[in-house]
Amino acid sequence: MTTRPIDPPRAHPPTPPIAPLDPSATWERYAAAWRATTRADKLAALATSVAPTCTYCDPLAVAKGHDALVDYMLGFHQQVPGGHFETVTFVTHHQRSVATWTMRDAARQVIGDGISYGEYGDDGKLVAMTGFFAVPGAP
Repeated sequence: MTTRPIDPPRAHPPTPPIAPLDPSATWERYAAAWRATTRADKLAALATSVAPTCTYCDPLAVAKGHDALVDYMLGFHQQVPGGHFETVTFVTHHQRSVATWTMRDAARQVIGDGISYGEYGDDGKLVAMTGFFAVPGAP
């Protein structure tokens, strides 16, 4: 009887880390949620770009979580049918970003502009978004 040595267990190659999402692509998926017209489409866009526990803040509101943010977005669409945002500039570093944007109506006319600041989690999704824009009639 011959014996053969038992091969040592083979180590599995290490699992590569999950690459964080590209901040610019993440931002554009988030912006797509503002353009989407249905709750389902907004939630789908947010699922790929924004953490479920996100905080959104602008001069008019604070929304925490996907559902509250979608409610706010739907209210925006009631006030500005067809309204959406287009990113003009985008810069990022250290899991933070600043974007300048224009707000357009359904006819694609510019009706406002602003700046937004974003913070990203380790998975690359937005965890906080803050919008800055002039509010008509505000001091």
